[in-house]
Amino acid sequence: MTKIFHRLAALGLAGLLALGTAGARAEGQIRIADQFGIVYLLLDVAKDQKLIEKHGKAQGLDITVSQVTLSGGPAMNDALLSGSLDVAAAGVGPLLTLWDRTLGKQNVRGVASLGNFPYYLVSTNPAVKTIADFGDKDRIALPAVGVSVQSRILQMAAARTWGDAQFAKLDRISVALPHPEATAALIKGGTEITAHFGNPPFQEQTLAANPAARVVLKSYDVLGGPASATVLYTTEKFRSENPRTYRAFTAALAEAAQWIAANPEAAADLFLRVNKSKVDRQLVLGIVKSPEVQFKLAPQNTFALAEFMHRVGAIKNKPASARDYFFDDPHNAGAN
Repeated sequence: MTKIFHRLAALGLAGLLALGTAGARAEGQIRIADQFGIVYLLLDVAKDQKLIEKHGKAQGLDITVSQVTLSGGPAMNDALLSGSLDVAAAGVGPLLTLWDRTLGKQNVRGVASLGNFPYYLVSTNPAVKTIADFGDKDRIALPAVGVSVQSRILQMAAARTWGDAQFAKLDRISVALPHPEATAALIKGGTEITAHFGNPPFQEQTLAANPAARVVLKSYDVLGGPASATVLYTTEKFRSENPRTYRAFTAALAEAAQWIAANPEAAADLFLRVNKSKVDRQLVLGIVKSPEVQFKLAPQNTFALAEFMHRVGAIKNKPASARDYFFDDPHNAGAN
């Protein structure tokens, strides 16, 4: 299965490289990479309804939009730093890693949240009731070991269970696997994968399809409430050199969020169609309508993860607040 992950990442990166590398570019181009799941629905809507192009035209600008799908924060971050990508969509963990790494250089910061979504750690091992029950034979699938937001949240939980010195205790039994592959492994069984720290709709799909599956950990419990686990981020250079394109992009996201809130049924159908997904429609609709899910741009409850990552040495620079690693845009004014 790890071969499948590497093949997907390679294909995605190849697609990005085909779009062109870094250099002086006129306004009117934006290259975006997303990942798997309903958490990227704002981007799905913007793409399907050509909202970025719409808001560009309102400013007298024709915008060419390119969008590919990658898996995992490392692939996103490598593509962004190589100049083959303008905007990355990944977890808060990868954003903080790149913010810390580029501070005073490329100055990567968050553009916006993609919304609040609960992420579940699901296991099919009947002996596992809490993370303390995982053994050497268990394997926890997540997008990227030690980097993805799922991995960082698991590290936070481990630190609370065994102390900060052992925050990475479960990294040794974690494996990198795209959400679709991890979900298939848990539903089918018979593989080394006994748990998956996923996102909607994959976690719900597993729980519905496999009676042995149970929730071991919820991200909201670790983070202290609803949180924006997945975000969009870019370099200071792209934002400053492409102000109209950047404004069109954020305006498109805002319109997409409003449309989803007003049209949950149509939004569920759009997700299934755009992603060519065979997930049960009622399951998808239940997620879109869930009171625990909010599609919005304002980042919420991200700072606890930032504080943790600095405390255990995962990032060297200590942010004073979430506004340090999000751009100073109106929708980020209340970032926390």
